[in-house]
Amino acid sequence: MARAGLDKETVIKRAAELANEVGIEKITLKLLAEKLKVQSPSLYNHIKGIEDLQKEIMLFGWKQMDQAMTDAAVCVSGYEALEAICRAFYQYATENPGVFNAMLWYNKFQSEEAQNATEGMFSMIYRVFSTLNISKENSDHLIRTYRGFLEGFALLVNNHAFGNPLSIEESFEISLQVIIAGTKALEREKVVF
Repeated sequence: MARAGLDKETVIKRAAELANEVGIEKITLKLLAEKLKVQSPSLYNHIKGIEDLQKEIMLFGWKQMDQAMTDAAVCVSGYEALEAICRAFYQYATENPGVFNAMLWYNKFQSEEAQNATEGMFSMIYRVFSTLNISKENSDHLIRTYRGFLEGFALLVNNHAFGNPLSIEESFEISLQVIIAGTKALEREKVVF
């Protein structure tokens, strides 16, 4: 019988916290059960096993990331919105390193559910690109560019891979401005009537 007050949402949220504390690769059902003060078998009332738990952490992260990026884009547009979205992505990824590592697996769990978890975020970025007069084809390339930059930079930060004493935040901002400048170069000529 499941513990009173324990539901799937609580299990996933605590697992996400645990992923950030110890790393996604170190989570076991036994460890999670201990943190929730339940017996390991009771977790099966909410999840199918460790791979299902990892998938749920990944989905949880993408939903949280989508919300952070949406919140960042409120009341801003154009390049200001693009910068705000990028900063929100970076902040979420570096403040939630275990969840972020789980999020990087989303191609492994190719499903409609995984696709839906990232669809809102990508459609938001496409909408911003469309207001900047950037072609669909270039938008597709830019999605890869921004994704590579944001995911790569966050992974380097999360793994303490920057040894230089320079400010990491300043390096992020300079890099973001370089990518924004490159994006501006891809705008189609604006037709004046």
